[in-house]
Amino acid sequence: MEDKQTQIAELEKESSVASFWQDTQRAQGIMRNLASLKDEVDEWTSLHERAMTSQELVSLAIEERDDSFLDSIAGEAHEITQILDSLEFKLLFSGEYDRRNAILAIHAGAGGVDSQDWAQILMRMYIRWAESRGMKPEVLDVSQGEEAGVKSATIQISGDYAYGYLRSERGVHRLVRISPFDADHARHTSFALAEVLPEVERGFDVEIDENELKMENFKAGGAGGQSVQKNSTAVRITHVPTGIKVSCQNERSLHQNKAVAMKILAARLMEREMKERAKEISELKGDHISAEWGNQIRSYVIHPYKMVKDHRTNYEVSSVEKVLDGDVDSFMDAYLRSTVGPIQS
Repeated sequence: MEDKQTQIAELEKESSVASFWQDTQRAQGIMRNLASLKDEVDEWTSLHERAMTSQELVSLAIEERDDSFLDSIAGEAHEITQILDSLEFKLLFSGEYDRRNAILAIHAGAGGVDSQDWAQILMRMYIRWAESRGMKPEVLDVSQGEEAGVKSATIQISGDYAYGYLRSERGVHRLVRISPFDADHARHTSFALAEVLPEVERGFDVEIDENELKMENFKAGGAGGQSVQKNSTAVRITHVPTGIKVSCQNERSLHQNKAVAMKILAARLMEREMKERAKEISELKGDHISAEWGNQIRSYVIHPYKMVKDHRTNYEVSSVEKVLDGDVDSFMDAYLRSTVGPIQS
């Protein structure tokens, strides 16, 4: 709490400078960070004060030998414990960007239409998960498959700790099932990659020099007919120094597509910086960083038996349908607890 209170004081001092609002984007980012820190400190401070008051009342009841009063305080103690459990779980979100919105990108792996269909199933799974938690999912861009499914999709998930939860989902997801696209009804294994990026603020988290960008406009693809744009409203942006490319064709105007593409580019540049930092730390520690397209993090088996298993934690369930309908909280919980270890009292 002392560190957070120090950060609050520093941000409040910065926000009181006369020129603070000259850079609106940066100022808004700082104010959001300040509000988030204040909320967290207030939650813990309020709970501490509530617990201290209850402790004083318990001491008084014992002194007065008032058993009926002790019984009434037991209900308050139960509420305090529940709030504490919730706040302790939030301690698992120790990352710098965990409280932020998330940008989720899903890519079909090798395997043609089966993998593209699997990518669309995953896309639906995360949208349902977000909705069940009261978060707002927004599809930023989709590249449709020729026959079924999607080649890739980019979704923004807006809500408290969206990135903190979803970062546990990054990696390769494997599906084993009887293919609905195989006339011989053979069993197929499909792969899809989930990338998770924190939403970032241009000018606050990331500086982008527009002189280092290459802009290309093209006609948006689609299913044909009236849904296909006749004008070049889709946009592809290349960040020349890094070679990072992003595109967006989901919106109706060039301006909207460019705004979405710039948001995704900022997130990818932030991710690149985070990976560089992690690489430096791992080199110092001697840790090994596996490739994103390495071993799968989770398997979803529909045939010959039903099981979903996370290979990092060995947590597994048999209710595949529930998981694919968005019930992935238990997997996120198991992963987050495995990376932090038990919370010390």
